[in-house]
Amino acid sequence: MRLLGGIPVDRDNPGRLVETLVERQSRRPFSVVVTPEGTRRRGTGWKSGFYRIARAANLPVTLGYVDRDTMTCGLGPTITLTGDVAADMDVIRAFYSDKSGLRPANRTEPRLAQEPRDDLA
Repeated sequence: MRLLGGIPVDRDNPGRLVETLVERQSRRPFSVVVTPEGTRRRGTGWKSGFYRIARAANLPVTLGYVDRDTMTCGLGPTITLTGDVAADMDVIRAFYSDKSGLRPANRTEPRLAQEPRDDLA
C-alpha cells in the first residue's frame, strides 16, 4: 500500500490521524481508502474515522466491496455525507446488506457509535 501512497495507521496509537489527513488534503488532494471492519475479528460497529475525515475535508465517499458469495469486487455509489449520521449510515448499510466478506462470521454491521440505536430503547 505504501507504493500506492498509502499511509499506515497504528491502530494502538491513532492519535491525531483525522486532523493530519484533513490538513494534508488541504495541501494536496488525495483519496482515502478504508479497509472494512471484521477482517480480523468480529466487532460491535465500524470505526468513525472515515466519516469524520470525509466530513471535515468535504470529501465524497465511494463505497467499495469484495463479495465472497458472488466472487466479485468493485465500486458502488459515491455519496456525499450530509452530517445526519443515521441517514448516511442507512445508505451505507443498504449498499452492503447483500455483500459477504471473506469471513462472513466476522461481519460487523455498518453502524457508528454516534448513531442512535433503536434496540437500546
